[in-house]
Amino acid sequence: MNSQERVWTPYRGPFDPCPPVPFKTYVVPPNQFITFQPPNLPQFSLPEALKHGTLWPSLYSPYESKFKGVR
Repeated sequence: MNSQERVWTPYRGPFDPCPPVPFKTYVVPPNQFITFQPPNLPQFSLPEALKHGTLWPSLYSPYESKFKGVR
């Protein structure tokens, strides 16, 4: 599991007509853990930065689709 991914168990009421969902997940972005930008952070090269969408590796958060291969 990704360290940025969190899991929680939704409440299931006694009279809930929907089928139970055992757990749900959400992603906490890395910028929530960095309070200010420290000096001399390592940087991606420019082509890598364009590919990853950020200049700094510590702020990179990969996106993995929950619907792999499903259209």
